[in-house]
Amino acid sequence: MLVLYSLGDLSHNSSNSDTNMRLKFFTPYTWGVLGWTLIVILWGAFVRATGSGAGCGQHWPLCDGQVFPQSPDVAMQIEFTHRLLSGGALLLIAIMVIWGFRITTKEHPVRKGLVASGILIVVEALLGAGLVLFELVEENSSVARAIAVALHLANTFLLVGSLALTAYWASGGRAIQLKGQGLKVWLLGGGLLGMLVIGMSGAVTALGDTLFPVSSLAEGMAADLDPNAHFLVRLRVYHPVIAVMVAVYSLYLVRILLEQNNGPARKFLAALVIAGILQLFLGLINLLLLVPIPTQLLHLLTADLVWVIYILTTATVLAKTHPSSQTL
Repeated sequence: MLVLYSLGDLSHNSSNSDTNMRLKFFTPYTWGVLGWTLIVILWGAFVRATGSGAGCGQHWPLCDGQVFPQSPDVAMQIEFTHRLLSGGALLLIAIMVIWGFRITTKEHPVRKGLVASGILIVVEALLGAGLVLFELVEENSSVARAIAVALHLANTFLLVGSLALTAYWASGGRAIQLKGQGLKVWLLGGGLLGMLVIGMSGAVTALGDTLFPVSSLAEGMAADLDPNAHFLVRLRVYHPVIAVMVAVYSLYLVRILLEQNNGPARKFLAALVIAGILQLFLGLINLLLLVPIPTQLLHLLTADLVWVIYILTTATVLAKTHPSSQTL
């Protein structure tokens, strides 16, 4: 029995060594894809904030009917750059999916992240195309645009989450196990849902800030409470309220989880608290400064980072107690 155990342990170590070798270059690539995607998201927000969404006209995937537009104005340059970055993300994720499937077996959790990332990047491209083709850009202030923007943000968050999990699992993170985790699953799920709602409401709020700018904080507060104001203006008041509610819930969740977890989970929980406080502070600064573009982008970047930390915290807390057969 001792000999068999030793042989099995030797085989397991050999398998892990082979896994690490094959993931040596794939792992940093997955983190790089996540970083590139965050840049695409920020540039997309810049497109919206500058009103450049129709810079390429009602054409997609071509820009003004051309592969490379001739003599583009500023708006066209901004929108075309976003399309180039988005196309790059699509290509990078396609390479990641193909590469990942070639070096892993179906038992490896990375494959779940790859499948989700592949599907969500296609949906992301289609949602972006829909905004252009249905003219839900520039000065369009319809309910349809608000819904489309919220759905686009939700899909973007899910895409970022799937990329983060792919990189996490490629880095050696254990697969998630929901069975037997008790109340933690529901508590963490509630937090993720709350973060998703914050993001969606924030996207609609940013749209309202872009289309209906104000010259002072007092003017903005008065407009928010005016029953005759445009619905995008009246909706702005809900985003900070939702953010505070989810922040309080998250602090309660962190306190509970800190009592039950040691090791890596505690580090992620601490990072979540720090990032969450920073996000609330930036949101306040953004409001007081009347949402200038630089603080909008910084606020969005921090929101994405908080979401990534929340995802990785969830994956760490709900990880299988014993490593599964994550072999290649």
